[in-house]
Amino acid sequence: MATTKNTAPKTSKSVSKSVKTAVKETKTEKAFEEVTTVKTAEKPVEKCEIQVVPKKKILFVASEAAPFIATGGLAEVVGSLSKALAKDKNYDVRVIVPLYQDVKKEYRKEFRFIGNIFVPLSWRNQYCGIFEYIANNVTFYFVDNEYYFKRPGCYGYYDDGERFAFFCRSVMEILSFINFYPDVLHCHDWQAALSAIYLKTIYCFRPEYQFIRSVFTIHNIEYQGQYSLDILEDLFGIPAEFRYLVEYDRCINLMKGAIECSERFTTVSPTYAGEIKNPYYSHGLDSIVRRNEFKLCGILNGIDPDYYDPATDKALFANYSAKKPQNKAVCKEELQKMLNLPIKPNTPVIAMISRLVAHKGLDLVREVIEQVLRQDVQFVILGTGDSAYENYFNDLAHRYTGKVVSIISFNSDLSRKIYSGADIFLMPSKSEPCGLSQMIASRYGTVAVVRETGGLRDSIIPYGAGGNGFTFRDYNAYDMLYVINEALNVYREGEEWQKLVQRAMTTDFTWAKSADYYLKLYNGMLQ
Repeated sequence: MATTKNTAPKTSKSVSKSVKTAVKETKTEKAFEEVTTVKTAEKPVEKCEIQVVPKKKILFVASEAAPFIATGGLAEVVGSLSKALAKDKNYDVRVIVPLYQDVKKEYRKEFRFIGNIFVPLSWRNQYCGIFEYIANNVTFYFVDNEYYFKRPGCYGYYDDGERFAFFCRSVMEILSFINFYPDVLHCHDWQAALSAIYLKTIYCFRPEYQFIRSVFTIHNIEYQGQYSLDILEDLFGIPAEFRYLVEYDRCINLMKGAIECSERFTTVSPTYAGEIKNPYYSHGLDSIVRRNEFKLCGILNGIDPDYYDPATDKALFANYSAKKPQNKAVCKEELQKMLNLPIKPNTPVIAMISRLVAHKGLDLVREVIEQVLRQDVQFVILGTGDSAYENYFNDLAHRYTGKVVSIISFNSDLSRKIYSGADIFLMPSKSEPCGLSQMIASRYGTVAVVRETGGLRDSIIPYGAGGNGFTFRDYNAYDMLYVINEALNVYREGEEWQKLVQRAMTTDFTWAKSADYYLKLYNGMLQ
């Protein structure tokens, strides 16, 4: 806070004399101000105060973040949401993730090493290097330990519990090293859950940590971080007196612990927030969710409109936009050429880009897809997963040569070509916390056909209600077949289909609205 003293110019000799006399006669600042104010003909400068409002500090803790390392939607959310929040100059937004071996080299070479510490984890004392990278007003920190993170991929190792316990304990230790104590610690999924747990157990007695509030976001409740109670102290370093926080169903459940310890917890869509109270969706955690539902809210994810923009996307055969959509036909023709499909501009291309696993609704597809293929359509599927589904779609492509293409792989460049070249995007998930594919497809003018679950219900509005796609409610193959046929009928109408494509492309899937909801959530916690 700065203050400005009252001053006045000497306008005459008499004034100067008066001032000198006053200074001699009084030794106080107050007398000086009174004399100059009275004797000066000019108006004195008023006292003013410059008040600097400190930025509110947000720290994201996550196991991955785009564009550096990504295995799914979690990385997209962390990378895009932090960027959207940082647009508000009143917030200092930072992100901390592990420094994996597979972090992209084009970014890694730009990282700045800022120091190292040693992190206590039960009886261990492990090296922790800290790297920094700044982009889009967001500061990213990378936790370096080659023993834990110099391996291909991010997950699936026998010691994942210890790896992410080290990561979360490192987060808490790094705060003092960088002298950054956030107002809100926002933890994502079970890999970051221990940050919220450590904050309320081991670190709650340190004065500088006592005013940190935590939010825990569930991206997929199926993966909860479950371990034997025998390793509570030896591996996680959590004293036995706090066992009750993480114990559930006779084991350690890190997601349960984070829900209990956080001031608020969220899911990635409003519908999913309601669904996880139900045993059908909760994977056994519904009683904990219901007990803590007073601090639960669902906020729909968004996508980065700059990253997914058909007008500028270099992966496309031709660029187009909602205002100038003509080149989408070029993308379709080139996709048909590349996949050795007959070039038929009036034949609808139905696409799926998905992990080939049961909860993605592939059993429904397997039951009725051949009835769809009796019509004049083409079907393209891209993804990897369970061998049973991989083999089935390979066999389908073999039996329906010229109508079906099965690509058992995943390639980001190819996925964008499919998003832009297809007409209909099929996503009949049994459960879907949020889903980004239906948003990306819509952005590229490919109309989504989805089941009404989780974020699919919150983002795709039925065509019959003037919406941007087609939906069905019950998990039933023939309900799905009905809406696919409905979509094909509208496609054949031509002009009406183009209006639907326009609505899909102009739907607001940006982070602006969702980021505002998060800011309101943070501010509510800090009041």
